Amino acid sequence: MHETRRRLAAEREQALARLASLTGDYDSVVAASLDTNADDEHDPEGATIAFERSQIGALVRQVRHHLTEIDAALERLEAGSYGACERCGSAIGDARLEALPAARTCIRCASVRG
Repeated sequence: MHETRRRLAAEREQALARLASLTGDYDSVVAASLDTNADDEHDPEGATIAFERSQIGALVRQVRHHLTEIDAALERLEAGSYGACERCGSAIGDARLEALPAARTCIRCASVRG
């Protein structure tokens, strides 16, 4: 359990660092867009800046979702339900938890949903 907590904490720290980096990237793109023509549709650079802003925004949402999943995994660890599939109750499996420490389902249930 101690190793699992350490792994989840490390995963959380990595996600927070990634979020900070993406936030900085987003701020840079927004600042760059302030120096260009505000008409994204007709400015050749505007479309690129809008695309970059959209891409970074999507990555920020993914990292925030991952943080939510890590926090939920830490809560399951505290509650004693970490490692049990939320769908069927079976053990998730060490290899899956090693690859995806915040996994909520076993590989069988994950493949049924996907």
